[in-house]
Amino acid sequence: MALRLYNTLSGKIEDFHPLDDNRVRMYACGPTVYDYGHIGNFRTFIAVDLLYRFLRQSGYEVRYVMNITDVDDKIIRNSAHDGVSVQQYTAKYIQAFLEDSATLGIEKPIFVRATEHINAMADFIAELAKKGFAYRTEDGSYYFRIAKFPEYGKLSKKDFAGMNDGARVDVDEYEKDSARDFALWKAPKPGEASWETAIGPGRPGWHIECSVMSMEELGPSFDLHAGGEDLIFPHHENEIAQSESLSGQQFARYWFHARFLLVEGQKMSKSLGNFFTIRDLVLRGHKPSSIRWLLSQVPYRNQLNFTFDGLKSAASSVEKLRNFRFRLTSTQFPAGSTPQIAQLAQETIDKMKSALDDDLNTAEAQAAMFDMLRKVNTVLDAAQAGQNNFRQEDVKPLLGALTKFDEIFGVLNDDDQPKMKAILEWARAEGREKEISPELLGIAGSAQLTDEQVNQKLAEMEAARKTRNFKTSDALRAELTGAGIIVENTKEGVRWRRK
Repeated sequence: MALRLYNTLSGKIEDFHPLDDNRVRMYACGPTVYDYGHIGNFRTFIAVDLLYRFLRQSGYEVRYVMNITDVDDKIIRNSAHDGVSVQQYTAKYIQAFLEDSATLGIEKPIFVRATEHINAMADFIAELAKKGFAYRTEDGSYYFRIAKFPEYGKLSKKDFAGMNDGARVDVDEYEKDSARDFALWKAPKPGEASWETAIGPGRPGWHIECSVMSMEELGPSFDLHAGGEDLIFPHHENEIAQSESLSGQQFARYWFHARFLLVEGQKMSKSLGNFFTIRDLVLRGHKPSSIRWLLSQVPYRNQLNFTFDGLKSAASSVEKLRNFRFRLTSTQFPAGSTPQIAQLAQETIDKMKSALDDDLNTAEAQAAMFDMLRKVNTVLDAAQAGQNNFRQEDVKPLLGALTKFDEIFGVLNDDDQPKMKAILEWARAEGREKEISPELLGIAGSAQLTDEQVNQKLAEMEAARKTRNFKTSDALRAELTGAGIIVENTKEGVRWRRK
């Protein structure tokens, strides 16, 4: 089965075929760096990361480009308010985005920054003006004349037949049903950052940035453009209009959009108090692997309801995967092999690939892996009871299936501790000590415990669980994890080892 993806442009699931054999040119809209990235942003970034990882695993050679928008209305306004340059204002948030992406195990694309392509944007606009698709106003701004592009609306499926010809909109983000000539270039205003270019002083509009950067890196027509569903209109619609007007070619052939998420059943909003950055969650003691798992377990086109119960469940799922690998690698089994086990491992790999080929169905891929875990754990339990139906050579194909799985989902490597330690240090530097949870201190800590201390804490943890004091039990487990102790629950009871 070949990869099939939902294409927003056609409105249906299509077979994916790159323009150039097995080479994929892929562009994703990255962050606008006026603040820290929130979990809604990272739901999209993780969805794109899963797609990128799966394309590579499927044998494609992928050139993956992501922009960093380091100049737009919000950035200009905020930097002017703070009395600093655009570059000074955005540096902190660019660094935070790169760190948060690494924390969540997101593969690094080719990053391009808007401020490094200003002259190319001015040249692009000049060419649009020569072709009659752009016009200059008295103040030196440039606008795109959407009446000159009859296909405007083909991505968002909006009907703009009754649009007001010649009406203009200056802001980057505007009403979702407003079709007006949009700003390509904004004349300078007192106190705002501007650049000297061939078309005069000013700064680019938001939409022109992605057109220029994607076409410079990938050519006038490329395979796949990705982003969040909030970008379909006006941003991506405007990208198509200005890009295809200039080149006369189809801009991007496949459009991949991830849905919004809800938080505890509600739209995420600062006013509702349910607005969370990645750092907010880590400060509360949640592992990056748990966050990544939760943000990836619902297929990207489905609504994800982010809940803290769901985050705890995600942590449990990751722990089961890690415990399974530990069980396989820490036990010496009798020599030989069991054909049924190798067959099960291969069937699991096939099911995972089939699920991901089906419009990146992450839920079914995860279900296939846990079905394998359930069946193998049953066999391992029987082996511990004296039934010799698992052999040493059975370990390799099972680990191979786990490796294939983790090439996509990226949660198996037990590297949460250093990531959480980095957030701990950041919180202290930012004066957010009061928000640091005991769980974060436990996991990020490095205290060495004696065997006697470990056994004592395990006993306290078990006592807390028996009285349903899960907060204390979780805190003790976090403290043990932070001290480098791996705890595994088995049918014979709890066992532990040092990293």
